[in-house]
Amino acid sequence: MESPGLVSPNLVTFFFTLINIGILFVILRAILFKPVTKFMDDRAKKIQDTIDQAEKDKAQAKMLLHQYEEQLKKAGEEAEVLIRAARENAREEADRITAGGKAEADTLLANARKQIEAEQQAALARFRTEAAALVVSASARLIRRELNQEDNRRYAGMLLREIGNT
Repeated sequence: MESPGLVSPNLVTFFFTLINIGILFVILRAILFKPVTKFMDDRAKKIQDTIDQAEKDKAQAKMLLHQYEEQLKKAGEEAEVLIRAARENAREEADRITAGGKAEADTLLANARKQIEAEQQAALARFRTEAAALVVSASARLIRRELNQEDNRRYAGMLLREIGNT
C-alpha cells in the first residue's frame, strides 16, 4: 500500500497547481486577453469603417463619374447645336453676300448698258450731223455753188429727217 503522505502531497500539489492556473488565468485575462481582445475588436472596427468608407467613396465616385459623363454628353450636344447654328449663320451670311454682290453686279451691268446706249445715241447723232455736213458739202460741190447758211440748215434738217426715218 501506498503511504498516505505520498498521496496527499500530490493531491495538495494538484490543488495548488489548479489554484495557480486559475489565478494565472484571471491575471492573464485581465492583463493580456482583455487588451488583446479590445485591440482586435478596435482593429476589426477600424477595418470595417475603412471598408464602409471605401464603399461610400466608391459609390460617390460612380455617381460623380455618371454626372461627369452626363455633363460631357450634354456639352457635346450643346457644342453640336452651336456648330450647327454657326454653319447656318455662315451659310445665311454667304447667301446674303452673294445676293448683295449679284444685285450690285446687276446694277452695274444695267448702268453699263444705259451708258453704252447713251454713247451709241450720241455717236449716232454725231454721225448723222457729220454725214449731213458731208452730204451738204458734196452737194454744194456738185451744184458748184456755195450754199448759204440757211440752205445748209434746211438740207441738213431734211437729211436728218430722212436718216431718222430709216
